[in-house]
Amino acid sequence: MQQDVIVHIVDDDAAVRHSLEMLLKSVELKTKSYASAQAFLETVDSSTPGCLVLDIRMPDMSGLDLQQELNHRRIDMPVIIITGHGDVPLTVRAMSEGAMTVLEKPYREQTLLDNISKAVNCGMEAAKRNKARTAYFSRINTLSPREQEVMDRLIIGKNSKEIASELNISFKTVDVHRAHIMEKMQVRSLIELVHLTLQFRPELHNED
Repeated sequence: MQQDVIVHIVDDDAAVRHSLEMLLKSVELKTKSYASAQAFLETVDSSTPGCLVLDIRMPDMSGLDLQQELNHRRIDMPVIIITGHGDVPLTVRAMSEGAMTVLEKPYREQTLLDNISKAVNCGMEAAKRNKARTAYFSRINTLSPREQEVMDRLIIGKNSKEIASELNISFKTVDVHRAHIMEKMQVRSLIELVHLTLQFRPELHNED
């Protein structure tokens, strides 16, 4: 396993956290443990590859609530849910929120390790996507308000003449903005810019 990968353990039971830490340490996996979902959210770094092993039932904020919050924040991190209850509705909800798997106690240690291995691999890919997304929005923040207006219209397929008319600026000015946008967004073509937007701002592409 990669040494910089972190398996995050969120469980309000200290004994469970310690047991999982020892198990993962035995296969040379780095871990971080949290006694609550809130503690995890306060320190999570989505740019670091890893996954989340999460108890479904916790006080204040449940595992399902944490899943929803991660989705709301657009934090892409594989989640393994652990439950002590054979609750089908909870399992269905967890999976619909994006959990990779739900394991019911008691589970085989090897089963957990196998699932964590898969989640870690997915987590490494997710970290790459998170890094790319952060870079994309950082570049957007370098655009002027007018450049953002032009870019948003380019993304949905409008040509320079249409954009000039809508924004009451000249055709030549639109082309100047377009050149600046390409430079600041570090793309070589409009197609590349659209591709990035489809990944990170799909709602813009769907606008009429």
